[in-house]
Amino acid sequence: MARSHQGGSGLAAIGEDMDDSRFRIRPYQQILSSCSGALVTSLFMTPLDVVKTRLQAQQKVLISNKCYLYCNGLMDHICPCGPNGGPLGSTSTVSKRPLHFNGTIDAFTKISRYEGVPSLWSGLGPTLILALPTTVIYFVAYEQFRIRLKELYQRRKGRDAELPIWLPLLAGSSARVLAVTIVNPLELIRTKMQSERLSYREVGQAFRSMLRVQGVFGLWKGFFPTILRDVPFSGIYWTTYESIKKHFNVSQPSFAFSFASGAVSGGVAAFITVPFDVVKTHQQIAFGEQFLYAQNGEGKGAGSGKKQFKAIGTFETMGRIFQMNGIRGLFAGLTPRLVKVAPACAIMIASFEYGKNFFYRYNVQRYQEKRDKASVASSEAAGTVVSSTPAASLVPSPAAHRGRQINKY
Repeated sequence: MARSHQGGSGLAAIGEDMDDSRFRIRPYQQILSSCSGALVTSLFMTPLDVVKTRLQAQQKVLISNKCYLYCNGLMDHICPCGPNGGPLGSTSTVSKRPLHFNGTIDAFTKISRYEGVPSLWSGLGPTLILALPTTVIYFVAYEQFRIRLKELYQRRKGRDAELPIWLPLLAGSSARVLAVTIVNPLELIRTKMQSERLSYREVGQAFRSMLRVQGVFGLWKGFFPTILRDVPFSGIYWTTYESIKKHFNVSQPSFAFSFASGAVSGGVAAFITVPFDVVKTHQQIAFGEQFLYAQNGEGKGAGSGKKQFKAIGTFETMGRIFQMNGIRGLFAGLTPRLVKVAPACAIMIASFEYGKNFFYRYNVQRYQEKRDKASVASSEAAGTVVSSTPAASLVPSPAAHRGRQINKY
């Protein structure tokens, strides 16, 4: 992180330190900034994932014909496949007129022409119901953890001490653990509602059903592989991003700087955590096949839905993938992951930083206005006191003058 510019008084000059307690970003302002970033990211990234999923379905490279992973640039969701083994939203159109795609650009063109432009954002609405709260929790928690850790460190080492690299690492990892812990049960309930076509009024029923079948800890199925991928990713991402800001001595990054730094940081974190992403994908699909969408796909009967789900450990899954495909298997999908993650991180952090800068300038302006008003009010009060003093009291009387002369000698 950029080193704070602070004077001898311990406070930075106005407009220099975004963490200054006098006008730092408030939690509600962080919420608004992260919400705007999440919306912008989803609007840009959802079409890319829709096209990627359709291309995978066409090439028969989907891991399962029952469900697939959908990502709106913020988080992954398990979604059911249609009767043709492809994405659920494309079944009616495909049955009328099969579309063959020759590449990404061709897929964009044909989906827009034959299915309508809104088809590129299919599934965006339901996923934003959880993606927005998750993003808000994650980014607000990161800012709060980072500021608290920074204050604790500076109390011990001094306000001019250079901040260590582990600070954003710890803040980012803690924020991701908190977000996943809160959202994981809600995501499982949302997915179960979707698979059984339950209404929002039946949320309580779905919740009780999952508790009865899986138990309390069943609400956190997939928690460990999610943590194993997302926590290292978050720690590496924020450490890289803050290190870039520190290297260029930037405390208030511009939109372009945040965009470029976010893309680099996201690419580095995505590359390092690819094996964990592959494992998480396999485990999510296995869970979706055997528990959520057991009756989907190749004509399985109702009895298959009663099959007890047996979770496979993270490292066991990693070992199986390594035995079957070697080291390449653990880094499968590296290029598509980089293509998806890097721009998503760039858009999200750039939008978030833009919102932070906006509210920071707003807070500084409000602070200066309040200080100017207080200064004017104190000046007027002083002027009122002077003007209300009798003239006689301001001019010393001869007796008093003589008295002072006597006392003087």
